Amino acid sequence: MKKELLIVIPAYNEEENIERVVRTIIDKYSQFDYIVVNDGSKDKTADICRKNNFELLDLPINLGLAGAFQAGLKYAYAKGYSYAIQFDADGQHRPEYIEPMLAKIKEGYDIVIGSRFVNEKKDKSLRMFGSRMLTLTIKITTGVRVSDPTSGMRMFASNMIKEFAQNLNYGPEPDTISYLLKNGAKIAEVQTEMDERQFGESYLNMMNSIKYMVKMMLSIIVVQNVRKRR
Repeated sequence: MKKELLIVIPAYNEEENIERVVRTIIDKYSQFDYIVVNDGSKDKTADICRKNNFELLDLPINLGLAGAFQAGLKYAYAKGYSYAIQFDADGQHRPEYIEPMLAKIKEGYDIVIGSRFVNEKKDKSLRMFGSRMLTLTIKITTGVRVSDPTSGMRMFASNMIKEFAQNLNYGPEPDTISYLLKNGAKIAEVQTEMDERQFGESYLNMMNSIKYMVKMMLSIIVVQNVRKRR
């Protein structure tokens, strides 16, 4: 029997956030299945999950977001889910937007992004300048405007789950979204709000953010033109 939706929660050193994030899903959104993908955390993330009997895919080493996400989609594919959503373990993503995204993807889309900028404007910060440049680069190379290309809240239909599980050895970053668009994927965005991380620190400080944006733009312009499926 086909299952509907799996919430994939990649987690690396999120001991301060993981219980709250998963408890919210269990207590308020129990209609959805979830899996925590512990990405070789060095803290107590896995221990907290085991102590609370959370659904856990425990990777023995750190693979990075791309590897952890792909492990989650391999799990979704093996279990026969129709849809899967990438959901951050740091508490920034709000689960109340999962249902609107699910309704949208059922209209026939392959990917639905939880976007902060469907109805809202980007500010004039350096990070948002980078986001604007990514939006422009994707638009120029694919003809499709993605207003929030760096959003980590992304939902995928079964054909995309299969693509990541079997053919793509990459994470769901903006350059991969661009690649999928070039190969015919239909994408939509749903307006969402995101919270600030309450505990811990993001690796995306200012310098890493700049490096990330430059890397993504170069990949979209150059690498995606010669990229091959596995």
